[in-house]
Amino acid sequence: MTYIDSHAHVFSPDFAQDREEMLQRAQAAGVAEIYMPNIDLASLDTMLQLEKDHPWCHSLLGLHPCHVFQDFRQVLTQLESQFEQRSFKGIGEAGLDYYWDKTFVKEQQEALRIQCGWAKKYQIPIVLHTRDAFSDTLQIIKEQQDGTLRGIFHCFSGTVEDAQAALDVNFLLGIGGVSTFKNGGLEPVLQAIDLKHLVLETDSPYLAPVPKRGKRNEPSYLPYVAQRIADIKSITLDEVAAATTVNAKRLFS
Repeated sequence: MTYIDSHAHVFSPDFAQDREEMLQRAQAAGVAEIYMPNIDLASLDTMLQLEKDHPWCHSLLGLHPCHVFQDFRQVLTQLESQFEQRSFKGIGEAGLDYYWDKTFVKEQQEALRIQCGWAKKYQIPIVLHTRDAFSDTLQIIKEQQDGTLRGIFHCFSGTVEDAQAALDVNFLLGIGGVSTFKNGGLEPVLQAIDLKHLVLETDSPYLAPVPKRGKRNEPSYLPYVAQRIADIKSITLDEVAAATTVNAKRLFS
């Protein structure tokens, strides 16, 4: 049984003390591939070095909305220049975050549009972060959708209607630790949405699933998420692992 972690920041300083052991635990748990969404310019070198050392960990290129400031255009120009040297598996993580700070909302929106443009230009998927901003994120995706834009609504935590709206614009839902929380609210979504629209993620080092909630998250905890989906849908763990692996491979191929 193999899994794909479609979203994990394994290059994070949180893993500085035990990164190699953490990656070994992931492989021992059946995690065959990890997709690493970039944060900003500062995170780039560590991420690319980790991918070089561990080719089963794949780099995405993007600017996280919480790191979009006045100088975002210069930062995005520097980030895009990476494509002159190499290819990337996807764009991300990009999106909108109105939870922490609304100072740069307009800049976040423009940064998302630019990164959607990259996804279309380089014909790769985009991984979306949206917090307290689903409606605006969806609106921009609709505006940018030319039939080729595809990707993941990462850490999906919306309603069944939100889920259907995401599927309607050709995106998958990233399901992580929130699905295991008692008040996570994802049961109706997981009951209603077909497995072919789902991918697994941990968002390591954040949002550890039950029974590890409150601890640092890591990819080896992915089976807890898969088991939760299996329980809600009354199917086997094998079915969840197989389908979500196919979905991720198809998206990132």
